Amino acid sequence: MKDKEIPSLNVGVVGHIDHGKTTLLSRFTGKFTDTHSEELKRGITIKLGYADSTIFKDGNKFTTEKKGEPVRYISFIDAPGHEMLMATMLSGAAIIDAAILVIAVNEGIKPQTREHLMALESKKIKNIIIAQNKIDLATKEQALKNYKEIKEFVKGTIAENSPIIPISAQQGINIDKILEELCKLELPKREINTEPIFLIARSFDINRPGTTINNLHGGVLGGILKKGKLKVGDEIEIKPGLSIKKANQQTYQTLVTKILSLHKGDKSVTEILPGASISIETALDPFLTKTDSLTGCLVGLKEKLPEISYNIRIKKQFFKEVLGIEDHKKVEEIKTKEMLMLNVNTTITVGIVEKIQDNEITLNLKIPVVTLKGDNVGIARNIDGHWRLIGWGEVVEQ
Repeated sequence: MKDKEIPSLNVGVVGHIDHGKTTLLSRFTGKFTDTHSEELKRGITIKLGYADSTIFKDGNKFTTEKKGEPVRYISFIDAPGHEMLMATMLSGAAIIDAAILVIAVNEGIKPQTREHLMALESKKIKNIIIAQNKIDLATKEQALKNYKEIKEFVKGTIAENSPIIPISAQQGINIDKILEELCKLELPKREINTEPIFLIARSFDINRPGTTINNLHGGVLGGILKKGKLKVGDEIEIKPGLSIKKANQQTYQTLVTKILSLHKGDKSVTEILPGASISIETALDPFLTKTDSLTGCLVGLKEKLPEISYNIRIKKQFFKEVLGIEDHKKVEEIKTKEMLMLNVNTTITVGIVEKIQDNEITLNLKIPVVTLKGDNVGIARNIDGHWRLIGWGEVVEQ
């Protein structure tokens, strides 16, 4: 089976800080996703990390070593577990088909574990595998007690029937069982015969200092194709685009460019379909894409994307309690003129509530968005200096 024919999935690895997400990913892919210098220094994931792997079936065993038959291509997205980085975690949830929720047996269910599960619920991620990590640090009795706590924790949620697999990422125990479960996950239906929409999750300048002009690469966009097809040579536009400040006014300039090359993992391809995470090399000056400056933008064919909007109307649904804190605190009703943080696709913006009507709210946005009817929106409120997820919504036609 050729690689391009292998079913592909985007899988988020989520959970509380220090519960072993990045170590687990290195077991799957041989790569640490914490490559940002500040992340290595602090030992936490700050930005979305990416790593790709093909799962092979060798007899009855599932492995990422190149043995047997390739059965599934996985793009892993490492989402930050730290409470201050909830916005980045929501951006990760916007581009995944499935998730591995990591819970360390020696620490149990933490506030961020709850918050991450609800974030998956808010993004309608139904395919969830629970990795009960660090079993090498627990007795059999402790592991069974923790297993019962997890079963109680997921009761009544989208993860109620999710498999719970005891593992040790550090020792490499039961990693093959997680791979096997990944191969059982139902593949989402992909929209192919429609206008393409690509969500930018990262943007880069991949040129090393001192690269000669002849060897320079154009600006690179990383993310996923939500629907449609894109191919090398396509003329594309990027919205909202480049943020420009003039006379204390923030404006946005739509960028138009061409696709020079497409990369799926370490392979070059000529066309992409919805599925795994992709890198697009463009004809843009790499200065425009460096340090994630275009993260949160949408890519489409020239003149095919919706207009940029500074207003959004959402049909809302709130949680009963505020997540991510130790205390039980009821989610209070929102008020007009209140500021909320919204996550639309991979865009993070803040908006002022202008109108509340029944279960719909209209907000005036500080950072514009490009929305499609039915887009899922994470809603967070500033509580004691931290953004806390309080619910989700759906974009209503503008």
